[in-house]
Amino acid sequence: MTKPLKKNLPTPNSFSETELRQMEEKYCSHGDTVHYTEDPKFFQTCEGSFLYDTKGTPFLDLQMWYSAVNFGYRNPRLNEAAKRQLDVLPQVASQYLHREKVELATRIAEDAEQKFGMKGRVHFNVGGSQAIEDSLKLVRNYTGGKSLMFAFEGGYHGRTLGASAITSSYRYRRRYGHFSDRAQFIEFPYHFRGPKGMTKEEYGDYCIQKFARLFETEYNGVWDPKAGKAEYAAFYVEPIQGTGGYVIPPKNFFTGLKKILDQYGILMVVDEIQMGIYRTGKLWSIEHFGVKPDIIVFGKAITNGLNPLSGLWAREEMINPKIFPPGSTHSTFASNPMGTAVALETMKMLEEEDYEAMVMQKGARFLDGIRELKKRHTIIGDVDGLGLALRIEVCKNDGFTPDKAMLDWMTDEGMKADMKVDGKTSGLVLDVGGYYKNVITLAPALTISNAEIDLALRLLDELFTRAMKR
Repeated sequence: MTKPLKKNLPTPNSFSETELRQMEEKYCSHGDTVHYTEDPKFFQTCEGSFLYDTKGTPFLDLQMWYSAVNFGYRNPRLNEAAKRQLDVLPQVASQYLHREKVELATRIAEDAEQKFGMKGRVHFNVGGSQAIEDSLKLVRNYTGGKSLMFAFEGGYHGRTLGASAITSSYRYRRRYGHFSDRAQFIEFPYHFRGPKGMTKEEYGDYCIQKFARLFETEYNGVWDPKAGKAEYAAFYVEPIQGTGGYVIPPKNFFTGLKKILDQYGILMVVDEIQMGIYRTGKLWSIEHFGVKPDIIVFGKAITNGLNPLSGLWAREEMINPKIFPPGSTHSTFASNPMGTAVALETMKMLEEEDYEAMVMQKGARFLDGIRELKKRHTIIGDVDGLGLALRIEVCKNDGFTPDKAMLDWMTDEGMKADMKVDGKTSGLVLDVGGYYKNVITLAPALTISNAEIDLALRLLDELFTRAMKR
């Protein structure tokens, strides 16, 4: 017999913020990054490009849940798709089929075949790290069990044990050791902090030549010229580095890299979890660079953050049922109906409007604005952008030495919500990235209006003005 619920307990909405903070301090793990700041903000609602705190104060969000909410908070069309699915088929075990999964996979695969000229299939999972894990299994299976991977310095692919092994930051691995081999990390053409005297394109060529040298002799440790085999199975790449600080390589870089990989039989796995779904003005950011990937991993914005869904597309010869049969890898919630329904609606929405032109126009406006900020504020060392993936590097007054402490102060200052523009008080939500954690990584909603871009620039100007007066 079940025990009756205790009476006179407060309803959830009756807790004060002070009580909630006390409960959080006592019962919640701090391991999920929420305590990067001492007193994390409570938010109560959201709309479009804005979050609202418990007092109703608007905060212009320029990171949009780490580029998961590309189409604005509470997007009416995508929310409605979730509600429709909730009333029809919200749950079903993944050993069975449902229409949304099949249609979504078809759209992704047909799009890839049209763009890259290769047939392929789509495999779903829940989170980005889990999809990376699936790709590692796919690569190992296809290459006869090879477990060594290349990845980039500054690259980020997730925090599961397998994903952290190909993520260049040691701090994600330090406490846990290794269940798999750590990647060999290769220099990424981060031009602002690269060798002086080189153009961006020359630095890209330099990094390609440096990588190619690994295959010149067996004693560089990656290639057996007698057998004609590489010890490494794949190279994991972010076309635009995400957590690494939205670093944008030269246009010639990936074509040169792919030639080397093809020559030595090494796969290219493209991580589009942060930069996919039109963040850079293309469905996949790798499209800007004129190469054909072997695997594409996606997640985050494909459901606008409404329901976790991730996945991968892979070439037919890597993923067909003969080589990758039923049960090869699985998650209970992979290809769940709620996630696939919203993602399918996202893909339909993207086909109906020219997102490429829209994102590139807005990105150009925003980039022009932050270039103007750079002229006025000496602590801005570098700005760059592709579509609506933009970066502002915060430095000392010399315009080069990284200043993490200043950016930490600025992010906290933005959360005070005491900046006024045209008599209206606003807060500003910023994300921190970069090799030295001194880069503002700007990922506004793709639906951001020109007026909101202008507001963002004025708020950033105020924030930098305050920083310069410290």
